[in-house]
Amino acid sequence: MRTIKTGIVLSMACAISLQAAQVEMGTIDVEAKVDTEVVKDVHGDDIKSADLGEALFKQSASVSLVRRSGIANDVIVRGQKKDNINVTIDGAKIYGACPNRMDPPVSHVLTNNIDYITIDDGPYDVENFGALSANVNVETLKPTKEVKGDVSLNFGSWAYKKASAMISGGTDTVRFLLSASAERGGQYEDGDGNTFAEQVDNYIADNLNGDKLHDMKLKGAAYKDEYRDMDAFTKKTVLAKMYWDITDDQQLRLSYTGNRSDDVLYPSTPMDALYDDSNIYNAEYTIKDLGTYSKELEIQLYKSDVDHPMSNYYRKASDMMLMKNWLTTDTRGAKIKNRFDVDNHEITVGLDYSLRNWDGAYYGMNDMYKGVSIPNVDTENIAFFAKDHIVLNSFDVDLGLRYDDSSVTPEGKLQSNDYNALNGNVLVTYHPSEKSKVFAGVGHSSRVPDGRELYFQKAGMVLGTPDLDMVTNTEFDLGAESKFEDATLKAKVFYSKLGDFIFYSADKMLNRFENMDATLYGFEVSGNYIATDSIYVDGSLAYQRGEKDALLSGQTGTNMPEIPPMKFIAAVNYDNADDILLRAEMVAVSQWDEFDLENGEQALPGYAVVNLKGTKTFAEHFEVTVGVDNLFDKTYALSNTYEDLTLIAGGGDVMLMNEPGRYIYTNLKYSF
Repeated sequence: MRTIKTGIVLSMACAISLQAAQVEMGTIDVEAKVDTEVVKDVHGDDIKSADLGEALFKQSASVSLVRRSGIANDVIVRGQKKDNINVTIDGAKIYGACPNRMDPPVSHVLTNNIDYITIDDGPYDVENFGALSANVNVETLKPTKEVKGDVSLNFGSWAYKKASAMISGGTDTVRFLLSASAERGGQYEDGDGNTFAEQVDNYIADNLNGDKLHDMKLKGAAYKDEYRDMDAFTKKTVLAKMYWDITDDQQLRLSYTGNRSDDVLYPSTPMDALYDDSNIYNAEYTIKDLGTYSKELEIQLYKSDVDHPMSNYYRKASDMMLMKNWLTTDTRGAKIKNRFDVDNHEITVGLDYSLRNWDGAYYGMNDMYKGVSIPNVDTENIAFFAKDHIVLNSFDVDLGLRYDDSSVTPEGKLQSNDYNALNGNVLVTYHPSEKSKVFAGVGHSSRVPDGRELYFQKAGMVLGTPDLDMVTNTEFDLGAESKFEDATLKAKVFYSKLGDFIFYSADKMLNRFENMDATLYGFEVSGNYIATDSIYVDGSLAYQRGEKDALLSGQTGTNMPEIPPMKFIAAVNYDNADDILLRAEMVAVSQWDEFDLENGEQALPGYAVVNLKGTKTFAEHFEVTVGVDNLFDKTYALSNTYEDLTLIAGGGDVMLMNEPGRYIYTNLKYSF
């Protein structure tokens, strides 16, 4: 009996601590490589809110959160963010429209619609365009033949309310899934009891200096009296899917994801989002066993779009000058790949195509046109890729190769740019026993500059740098993984040489983005231990350090920006393998003392918070979850203030955004 229960608990612990193992996902198995982290059962486990960024931050030590609001927060993976990490949703790419990262890619899919997530660290993904340092692949829920579903109600501090429902079912041939949710949240309070509006007020009061013009501009960032108590966001989403098994060897998969967000407040930024709407359309066709050289042929077509106007409408500055930056982005893509076996080789070859348009302009009162922000930029890519998985006794060898031909073309007189790149990798895994692995890899990847880095404009000035080179990453990875009778342990280290990395230079009036080589390195350790049949512990630790190889123009510091300090997650879990699951978790981050001072970052103290969560199942179908985050109501900030983002500044340090204080929540779910 102990062996059976130990196996169940160990499987759960592996999922929680992101071990790279084969993980059962309902009707799907994920064969995770040694360089891959798996976040399992997001739909069932991450129910505190719909924000995927927060869910990833709590699950993985290698992920840091960029706090901007109560929802739609960005992530940093192993010291990399923005276009330096690639995000796909069911294989489809979606980009945010906001140049200030109010709507990062991870914000366009919500936790209640997600089955699992894989994070492929390093430059080892050749199937996707721009996977420089990591690939975050989000897999949404899959339709089932059996009729099943759930209905959930979620309530939390600061008037948070959410309702969601999912139903799935079908026949042996056709299966459907429909999921929908609606949520609303008030302005959270930090550990000192300050709302969004009060955090802004406190910053203004601390930075007034008696200069009339300075103080008037700073006071303009405050919320108007009539909007001081407005909700922080409202959000609705729908996911619809159909799987059709045309024959035993052919399958068609169709899906649509829609998100509608309104009045999203970003207190540390001079503007808020009036709304943020996105759509993802995806079609996939698979045919198996076409012949000797086609074990499986996959064809995918997708389209995604985002509509995002941001404005100072809710701020006092709008009384003097109403401003709106209205941006849209549209991405269309196609991929065809063919997999076949030759002796001990599993070979995949394919073509990948994408075209992204990004357009934006400033408007004033009555939507009067004021000028360009993003000049209708097209980024087009076509690529050939090939992979080979070789099994040699106790060794697995993975080889990857990708050739990219890309062009970036703006509307108007600014220069266009063409980029070509050959990327590749080798990853070798040695199995000294059935329960242990050792791996080593080297890879080279690249990504092109985006429309903002090249062409962003404000008040008629080109703040982007039109002649930027593409960024490259040459990385070495080494790691090991072992499974013991009652424990697992995994460790890995990495070392990256970043070529022509794109940095923001605050000292420049124009062309503020600059290429510079840099070095990034770090390590990650994770594991778990089963103490008894019902109690197990898990933990993970991550550290990274980054330095520019030379100085930016006119500057004296070499610290890379946005490199989070050491992070540690540890938890004690109780699972009686029947109807009760309890978790006590600590998340600790050391002080941020290596930062890019000249480009707006500042020293941040370390912190540790305790989170508690418990789930009870009744009569098999009813589930109640209660939890509290930041149990001791600590006041702290985890996101730094790199000037690549436009944040409220008053002459001294840029405004920090404090994290939520004590947050209490409950979720009621009925499953059938």
